[in-house]
Amino acid sequence: MSTTSPPPQLTRRPSRFRFALFVFCGVYPLVTVLLYALIPLTRDWEIWQRNLVMVPIIVACMVYVIIPQIQRRCARWM
Repeated sequence: MSTTSPPPQLTRRPSRFRFALFVFCGVYPLVTVLLYALIPLTRDWEIWQRNLVMVPIIVACMVYVIIPQIQRRCARWM
């Protein structure tokens, strides 16, 4: 008695170009808004200090908000 497993389903790999385009469309407005929000609060800071505050916010938003939303909402286009 031999048992055969079902053939593996082929899944289409998402286009890296389209994914990069969707990420750009999510990150660009986030960075722009953060810059406008942080500049008045950090006017006298050096650029590296401002980035030290801004980059963790951007990364957290990308990992927990932007990329999951892109994967959920734009999966059929990738």
